Amino acid sequence: MTQPLLCPTCKSNRMRFTVIEQTPRYIRLDPQSGEVVAELHQEELDMFHQPYKGEHYMIQCGVCGTTEPEERFVKMAQHMQTQRSK
Repeated sequence: MTQPLLCPTCKSNRMRFTVIEQTPRYIRLDPQSGEVVAELHQEELDMFHQPYKGEHYMIQCGVCGTTEPEERFVKMAQHMQTQRSK
């Protein structure tokens, strides 16, 4: 996260962001009650429980609230930089 960011929605925010860390919890539920009966580590998952494959963290615009992967904010900043240099 050492690159400039620009919100792809409001296109004005370059300074105020929230980093949202996504930490998956693998659980097993009781099918009748919905209570958690086990919490597992990723290496303990069986073949029917898919490991989380999403982003490790997301970025939220501190102005408009848009939440996207960091890459969207980086690409928007790069795009606007090339538009200004033309």
